[in-house]
Amino acid sequence: MKVTRVKETKKIKIGNIYIGGDSKVAVQSMTNTDTRDVEATIKQILELEKQGCDIVRCAVPDMVAADAIKSIIKGIHIPLVADIHFDYNLALKSIENGISKLRINPGNIGSIDRIKLVADAAKEKQIPIRIGVNSGSLEKDILKKYGHVCSQALVESALRHVKILEGLDFYDIVISIKSSDVMMMIESYKLLSSKVNYPLHLGVTEAGTTWRGTIKSSIGIGALLAEGIGDTIRVSLTGDVVDEVKVGTEILKSLGYIDGGVKFVSCPTCGRTQINLIKIANEVEEKLKLCDKNIKIAIMGCAVNGPGEAREADIGIAGGNGIGLIFKKGEIIKTVKEENLVEELIREIDKL
Repeated sequence: MKVTRVKETKKIKIGNIYIGGDSKVAVQSMTNTDTRDVEATIKQILELEKQGCDIVRCAVPDMVAADAIKSIIKGIHIPLVADIHFDYNLALKSIENGISKLRINPGNIGSIDRIKLVADAAKEKQIPIRIGVNSGSLEKDILKKYGHVCSQALVESALRHVKILEGLDFYDIVISIKSSDVMMMIESYKLLSSKVNYPLHLGVTEAGTTWRGTIKSSIGIGALLAEGIGDTIRVSLTGDVVDEVKVGTEILKSLGYIDGGVKFVSCPTCGRTQINLIKIANEVEEKLKLCDKNIKIAIMGCAVNGPGEAREADIGIAGGNGIGLIFKKGEIIKTVKEENLVEELIREIDKL
């Protein structure tokens, strides 16, 4: 079952891909290397690419980092976004050096003249701008108006920045309004979606460690995508950035936004399980992490649900007493000792 989009947002080109409109939902991440270290940054981006990252962002804190962008772009294959705060000169240099998108808040890079310089340069190079509003960086007058951080305040801030760019005849805009409060994040994006047709970049900011952040991001991003809201996503984790792409991709798979790739079904185990199913499931998942075959695999612990789930899968196993039955399209094709089960299952998957 596929999600129906709430509405078709504006389609915007970012490097060699599109977001919004009828485009697929793009998965993003952000490097945590020092951008000035070109070799390390390229290495990390290539790792993200292997996991299916569509767009990557890097911090540009100074002019050395802005200059490094030119070399970084030569070594990667996906669009690079420059994350800029306060200094409009960094935005101009990043545009000059070939970035595919800017992430700024127009209101925090200075006077309207400076904002116009950035908007004009971006427009000339057909580089979109993402307006990024966070609950921790609301304007003082908006905070005073509402008395606290809330969905209405976040949306008002975002629309204020949008109005600045529109007033400069700039419309290649993407918007994010992130909060570390999951419910506030969901409410904010729903409200914003009702007011604009620009592409929306979804994320729960400062979501936490890999475990906690995965849960919060899956709820926040997943709830919105399930209602057809969102054009690109970034899972923010305090951990390995590669995990951000893994989680984001799995969220999209779970909601039917991605058709291809491996889909796993595995039981939680119970007292009937007589093989080390947890170990087996983890090994199979690890070995197939880069597999792009459009297949469904069932890893089941016993004969109660095993044969039924395996019948619905392209291939799978049902565990027994130190053995596993390998099924293909519901038919038993072999019985294998537990110690050889992963190897034999992978061999059969390779044949598909």
